[in-house]
Amino acid sequence: MAAASWKWYLLALLVVLLDQLSKSWVSHNLAYGQPWVLTDFFNLTLLHNPGAAFSFLSDAGGWQRWFFTAVAAVVSLAVVVWIALLPRARHWEALALALVLGGAIGNLYDRVVLGYVVDFLVVHYRDYYWPAFNIADSAICVGAGLLIVDSLRGRRDSGASAAEK
Repeated sequence: MAAASWKWYLLALLVVLLDQLSKSWVSHNLAYGQPWVLTDFFNLTLLHNPGAAFSFLSDAGGWQRWFFTAVAAVVSLAVVVWIALLPRARHWEALALALVLGGAIGNLYDRVVLGYVVDFLVVHYRDYYWPAFNIADSAICVGAGLLIVDSLRGRRDSGASAAEK
């Protein structure tokens, strides 16, 4: 494992810590389902999501907890290995993967310990609401977006020598 990989694992850990600290604060300071209005289009509302993104399968009877736990664990392990095998010059890809890893672990922790994911960030326009999300979800989305942008840019480091990778 390259020594450079550790900084990406530390970034993932930072995402997990920020995610868990924010969820803890919200869980201890907000009443469930009661919005704390911050702007005309944004509020904090404590919600519990036993499903996946957009509450997919949230009412499936409980099996989905363990299914999504297993998926998140496998994906997290794959991302850990992916980061370890990345050439040093692939900074954007490593950054993206670290964000995805941190977000996946943040939500994985909730699923294992609580049985649901704590969501609290709510964006809306008038009566049209985007599904609630959290810092882990945001990190996953930003990381996935960076992976897409990075893949569209092409490999600029393909001529790098083996010693540089």
